[in-house]
Formats: sequence, structure tokens, C-alpha cells
Amino acid sequence: MQLHKVLIKSVFILLKQILAEQQYADKAIEKLFKANPIFGARDRAFIAETVYDIIRYFRLYKYCSQTDDVFWKMTACYFLIKGIDLPPWMDLSQQERETMLSRYAEGIKIRVIRESIPDWLDSMGEREMPELWDEEIKALNTQAQVVLRVNTLKTTREKLKKLLELEGIFCNISDEHPDALILTKRKNVFSSPLFKSGHFEIQDASSQQVAPFLEVQPGMRVIDACAGGGGKALHLASMMNNKGSLICLDTELWKLDELKKRSKRNGVNIIETRLIENNKTIKRLYNSADRLLLDVPCSGMGVLRRNPDAKWKLNKEFMDRVKLMQREILSQYSKMIKQDGQLVYATCSIFPSENQQQVQLFLETNQQFKLEAEQIILPSQSGFDGFYMARLKKITEKNEFIIDGSNP
Repeated sequence: MQLHKVLIKSVFILLKQILAEQQYADKAIEKLFKANPIFGARDRAFIAETVYDIIRYFRLYKYCSQTDDVFWKMTACYFLIKGIDLPPWMDLSQQERETMLSRYAEGIKIRVIRESIPDWLDSMGEREMPELWDEEIKALNTQAQVVLRVNTLKTTREKLKKLLELEGIFCNISDEHPDALILTKRKNVFSSPLFKSGHFEIQDASSQQVAPFLEVQPGMRVIDACAGGGGKALHLASMMNNKGSLICLDTELWKLDELKKRSKRNGVNIIETRLIENNKTIKRLYNSADRLLLDVPCSGMGVLRRNPDAKWKLNKEFMDRVKLMQREILSQYSKMIKQDGQLVYATCSIFPSENQQQVQLFLETNQQFKLEAEQIILPSQSGFDGFYMARLKKITEKNEFIIDGSNP
């Protein structure tokens, strides 16, 4: 394999932006590709995969190369360990090579170095899931598969699979995920005419389980209270057969604007977006929803495979803040549910303190709700992202009489 100078220098630039300047990996890579249209599909794949691989195992390569900011040396160490010949302009001395390989042999015996995680995060994982942590952090360091979600408003999974094959995009079907197609080989599907016409979206198989868990029906009034870019909202709309009302809320206008564009592409016309400007936005919707989705902000620990830079941006203070935010959202937003309505609390985290423990704490102080079902999806077991979801039903409150002639 020949390492071209212009591609390797692009890797250096991106590592500096992501690791030293704290830019988001996906945004930095997207910006670089837009600025360099000369890069072909193979060049882009090489740059992206190299950058993500080094970020994924940043602590290991830092340990081996004994630097955290000399990115050419860290990259050279990466290729050395991969067994790829280095070009003369970035070659290492024999002593440097031997030292790096020796430190690699030492480093892979230590979990925090081998799996490349901060000490505080390793301690938290060990504390929260002591019997599972080894397997989970290992699974979270593997490359995520590319999964499509079929837009059933426009096509079927079988038809889409055949149409994609005509474009040279080949997929496998997952029996456990009825709307999913899993790419057999990574490809840029955003350029596909089928994507541009709204026949599919990119959505991990685990994420695709959230909308069905809410048990929506056509004609219902549904609220997605933390809608973001709207991936789950679009799935809900297709399950509702584009009939009813789907109100999507978020605190950031640009995300709702993006959702409007995606809705148009998907042929969805039941979505109404509302910006959460203050508590009045939520209060106006009290006791109005048949179904409520709370896909709350979280650590994102379940999706580290696709966002490996996140583990270098997380800290204990953020974890404390996000858990407080989760409790506040569940406490206040749950008031939007009607009597006998259902809500789903969901995160893309694997930590019980963000999941089961938050739900249990809520139920202890909100006895008008009961837990109907919960699902824990672990990357080591599913092969997909980590997710948690709990379905709660609002039942008759104590001392509340229903006026139907049967009460005294």
C-alpha cells in the first residue's frame, strides 16, 4: 500500500483539529472534503478510516509514540503497528521503531490503554456494569456498520434492496429489524438518487427499535419532545402511515429546520415543528398527547463506535449535568401525556445511571405512571449501537374519580 503525501497531510490536519482544537470529527472531515473536491471516493475512505482509527485508539498510539500533539509521529506509529511501509519523508529511526513496538506490547496489556479510554470513564464503566464493561468497551471500539431505514411511505424493503443493487449498493436483510438494510460494504449512499428522493434514511438498527416501542397508531396525536434532526420522528410518521399529528420539539432551531427539509424529502406532511423557547412551550401541551417520545440528551456512550472522539470530550462534570437534565425533562415533559397515554424514555447510553435508575427515580415520585416494558440493547450482544428504552403508561391517579356514573 502506497501512502500519498497529500492524503497523509490531510490526516495530520484533521487530527490536530479534532484532538487539539476539539472540533467534532464528522464536521471537520466533511469540511475538509468540501474544500478538496479533487479527492476521489477511495481517497476519502482512506482519510476518514485512518482518522477515525487513530482517534478510536488515541491513548494507545499516544502511549506508543510518546507524544500527544506530534501528529505525524503518531500517524507513523499507527502505520508501523499496522505493518504498512512508511514513505521516506515520514520514516522513523530503527530505535524509534523498536521503542514503539515494545511499548505497544506493553500497552495492550492495560485496559485503559488498549481500549483507549480516560481513567475516570473506565472507573465509571467498571462501577456501573462490572461484569459487562470489558466486553462493552471492546465492542464500542469496533467500526459501526452502515444501516439504512426504508421509508415505507414510498417503498418496501424488498423493492428498495433491488433498486439499490442496480446502483451497485448491496445490502443484507435483518430479520430482527423489519425496516433495516445493512450495507455489505461501506459506500457513500448520500449521493444515491434513492436517498435524494426520500426512499431511505441512514439510521442504526438499534435506533430503529425506538419508534416501534412507542406503539403509535395512525390518527394519534404524538409528541417527539427532543426531536433533534428528526430521524425517529420520520420513522414514527411512517408507522402512523402519515395520518394524525406529530409535534416535534427542540431547543435548537437549526435542527428543526433540518427536520423540515428531511420531512419534505420523505413525503411526510403530519409533522409540526415547535421551538422550545421557555417552559410555556411545554405547558401549552400538558395532557394533550396520546404518545410521547423523550429521546433525552445523554452521554452517547452507546454510539462511541460512530463518534469515537466523544470519549475525549466527555468529563465527569458533563455527566452530572446531563443526568440532572434527564431527570428534569422526564419530570416536566411527562405532563404532556393524556390519561392512559404512553411515553417512551430513551437514551443512546449503556450506563444504568442514565437509564434504569432515572426511570426508577421518576416512578418513585410519580405514582400515576407505571412501567410497562423496557429494553436494554448492548453493542457486545447486538452488534449495533447501545440503546435503552422504557415505556411508561399514565394511569388513573389516586383519589381521582372518573365521572361515568360508577363512582359514589
